[in-house]
Amino acid sequence: MIKTQVQIPDALYREAKRVAAQYEMSFAEVVRRSLERTLPAYPPKDAGWEPPEPLSLGMSGPVGDDEWRLIANEPDYVPSHVGRDRP
Repeated sequence: MIKTQVQIPDALYREAKRVAAQYEMSFAEVVRRSLERTLPAYPPKDAGWEPPEPLSLGMSGPVGDDEWRLIANEPDYVPSHVGRDRP
């Protein structure tokens, strides 16, 4: 085990001491448990994670792949299929 020194704000120190006293553990144990809970939220940045490939659900949308960007970004764009099926 490594012994170290850290600087923490007074209010945070008082809260940690309060928790230690109320739950009958040492200040060091409060710090260790806090780190054990916090560190998993920060995985290594070089983990190489990438999002999974999207699954094909066997469906196609009402517009082609080339038109969805236009629809999303051009407020006045009307898809080419609009008005074909209606008289």
